[in-house]
Amino acid sequence: MEISQPHTYSQTPGYFKRLGALDWLFAAVLLGGALFGLSRYGAYMDVYEKAILLLAAPTFAALGWHWKPVRWLMPVVALLSLWAIALYAGDLDMANKKFFLKYMLSSQSAILWMSAMFVFSTVFYWIGLAARSDFGSAVGSRLCWAGVVLGFTGMMVRWFESYLIGADVGHIPVSNLYEVFILFALITAMFYLYYEQHYSTRQLGPFVMLVISAAVAFLLWYTVTRDAADIQPLVPALQSWWMKIHVPANFIGYGTFALAAMVGTAYLLKSHGYLVDRLPTLEVLDDVMYKSISVGFAFFTVATILGALWAAEAWGGYWSWDPKETWALIVWLNYAAWLHMRLMSGLRGRVAAWWALVGLLVTTFAFLGVNMFLSGLHSYGKL
Repeated sequence: MEISQPHTYSQTPGYFKRLGALDWLFAAVLLGGALFGLSRYGAYMDVYEKAILLLAAPTFAALGWHWKPVRWLMPVVALLSLWAIALYAGDLDMANKKFFLKYMLSSQSAILWMSAMFVFSTVFYWIGLAARSDFGSAVGSRLCWAGVVLGFTGMMVRWFESYLIGADVGHIPVSNLYEVFILFALITAMFYLYYEQHYSTRQLGPFVMLVISAAVAFLLWYTVTRDAADIQPLVPALQSWWMKIHVPANFIGYGTFALAAMVGTAYLLKSHGYLVDRLPTLEVLDDVMYKSISVGFAFFTVATILGALWAAEAWGGYWSWDPKETWALIVWLNYAAWLHMRLMSGLRGRVAAWWALVGLLVTTFAFLGVNMFLSGLHSYGKL
């Protein structure tokens, strides 16, 4: 008679047990940087800004643990930004006198380089797709990463430059269309690069980079025609710590919605028999579209709640049916309905892809069209 052995269950290591020395070193450096910033500049911060600074350390540590490229992206951006700050030596005029500031590290130079990298990335991604060239797609991916590095460096340096103009002028660079278009391009690129690595495919790059290049084209036009790169003092309504969290959360939503729309475009092409052998499977395209909209909806929901709280502080009421608020609600309802149909009715295929693509038009009007054609409490963002 065979005697059965007691069953033993293999124990999967816990999340924290899977972390290595480099993971903890990365977290320690972030915490050290946050504590240094608190000790050095805490006197100029209110309690909310201190909380944001301290919470940023574990947040970015977790992001770096989950997605390894963040662990080199953040130090590179920090080093380039600190180099630029050192070159300025407290004098904004150095931007036209120091070679590396003038041609690379001042905010305007870095953002122009970012724009060029994104456009060249788009070209190489399309070359890779058209020629079935892994080399072309790989170059496109690296150029996209270069654009992300230079764009974030430009934003960090612009933040510092605003304080060089005056302590009363200094602010986080997410206050006008010029700055948020940069943020939009960077967030969209970052999410795309994450999905590119996660799904081990670069075939979505040509489509996603098109919307980023479109944002770059608008950014350059806006810069040339409106002198939009000039740093301006904040209008009274924006002089709030709410801006530091509301705007980034909002544009994570916009960026991921745009990404989902471009993936939906790829889905529609493949489902109609175009580029069948060059694009990922329909299942992968559908999954990226769903995950992008899910992430975007979560952040857009948070941003909408934060916006209502900010409105109550700035204007005395949580909701006023201002055109910007109304269209934000329309965007939210659109993607809430998309997700409801997905989860309750199994929405898939071309209908889901078309809906995501139409959603980009709705989002674009809420993002840009309201500023162009309508006015209201958010008129400080008007074109």
